[in-house]
Amino acid sequence: MTFRFVHAADLHLDSPFKGIRETDPHVADVLRRATFDAYARLIQLCLDRRADALLVAGDVFDGADRSLAAQVQFVRGLARLQDAGIRAFICHGNHDPLDGWGARIPMPSNVHQFGESAEAIAVDPQSPSGPVVCGISYPTREVRSSLLPGFPTREPGRFTIGLLHANVDASPGHEAYAPCTLADLTATGYDYWALGHVHTRTIVRDQAPMVVYPGNTQGRHPNERGPRGVYVVDVDEQGAASPAFVAVDTVRWEQLDVQIDGLHDDSALFSGLEDRVGDLLTQADGRHVVYRIGLQGRGAMHESLSRTGTIDELVTQLNATWASRDPFAFCGGVVDATRSEIDREALLDGKDFIGDFLALTDEVVRDEGLVADLRQELAPLYENARARRYLEGSLARQDDVRDLVASAEDVALGLLVDDEGGG
Repeated sequence: MTFRFVHAADLHLDSPFKGIRETDPHVADVLRRATFDAYARLIQLCLDRRADALLVAGDVFDGADRSLAAQVQFVRGLARLQDAGIRAFICHGNHDPLDGWGARIPMPSNVHQFGESAEAIAVDPQSPSGPVVCGISYPTREVRSSLLPGFPTREPGRFTIGLLHANVDASPGHEAYAPCTLADLTATGYDYWALGHVHTRTIVRDQAPMVVYPGNTQGRHPNERGPRGVYVVDVDEQGAASPAFVAVDTVRWEQLDVQIDGLHDDSALFSGLEDRVGDLLTQADGRHVVYRIGLQGRGAMHESLSRTGTIDELVTQLNATWASRDPFAFCGGVVDATRSEIDREALLDGKDFIGDFLALTDEVVRDEGLVADLRQELAPLYENARARRYLEGSLARQDDVRDLVASAEDVALGLLVDDEGGG
């Protein structure tokens, strides 16, 4: 037996993009269509790869008030699969529970929607030994207990897939809906668990039974960065599954963190940002890019960036260059966390606490005896397994201690100068 299926989840059709205050009409139109376009790519992928089945592990729509447009486009895609002889299996999650299902559009005959009781459905009803999909849907939005107890027992000799929208092992950043553990999933004896709910793709377990989150098909806000897509899973004659990730998104979210140290004028900053934005587009595999910029560090540019209107002008200029292209790169905002430049020599000459502090650190790094004493005092921290996880570098050499003193001085000096409003 050879079998190929596509594992998708969290389509969130017609979901709005979050974290963008305003866009030009072209960008706004692309963002509005992004989840639909990702779904169209998913359907085309199933056709191009000659999949036997499409599995969708919950959250087809973004909420119970799903739009008619979302329902129509979803069913049209499934109808294309029907024409090609491809089965589709769907379970519903917290965003599209059964009690919020208000569709008036009938599903094509190739589609099986799981109900509130778990059941096992053969991919090919004519094959008594072919693969089986076992699934369940949320009856209501908040399911706070495990749904696994209701799943059917695996039938020996048949490749069995579990289709479930759930939080495994209390994955952080996601509601604890239908909570279960990896041990619970493994104990079922199934061959592959096709999961949904966690939006970051993750292969939780890479051997039978494989436990996989494909993530969502389209990132929708700044925290959903990078490629988004599905897994194409090939099952060989021995029943071993091999998942391969395929991106289907049309818009990528990215973050640009830029240090201003060493930049001395607006032109240098803008030129550097343009180079970075160009790199983003090059690496985006032909997708549009929505990005945010985080400006950090100390330098001469801080004063310029602090002037009213400078950040808005920077965004405007970047979007004037890149937002009209196809594919575009749209700047969704800039966060300025820069600080004023520090003249260490001037501060060292000062007759105040900061001057005394800098003189002390200079004395420490020059004195071999003090460096040795400091190394001895800090050694227990670097030898402690728990503390070591939070430390960088080592104390193998005397110069390692000097580097540590310099780093500590930089942090302390920044706090002292900012506290006094100096610089």
